[in-house]
Amino acid sequence: VQLQASGGGLVQAGGSLRLSCAASGIAFGGAMMEWYRQAPGKQRELVATITIIGATKYAESVKGRFTISRDNTKNTVYLQMNSLKPEDTGVYYCSTTWNMRYWGQGTLVTVSS
Repeated sequence: VQLQASGGGLVQAGGSLRLSCAASGIAFGGAMMEWYRQAPGKQRELVATITIIGATKYAESVKGRFTISRDNTKNTVYLQMNSLKPEDTGVYYCSTTWNMRYWGQGTLVTVSS
């Protein structure tokens, strides 16, 4: 199983980024997908989840600003991040559980004030 995340970068507060995570080695359409993030000096936290039927759930801190989506034809999950804040800074990881927990390599998002 491989999860390849991309799309991170440096953005000013109020800006937007879209993260992508391409999955291989799993039946993607049957996998719940998640985005986590880890800020410097903090524990990794769950940001957003999308089920196999497209139901979504978000951390309170990102509700109304972030949108998780999936394209099963491309085996890819996305995280659209709008109205970014400096506290959104961190390494973002995509993840899934397929017999065991798998993590992507992470992509760094830096939001400057």
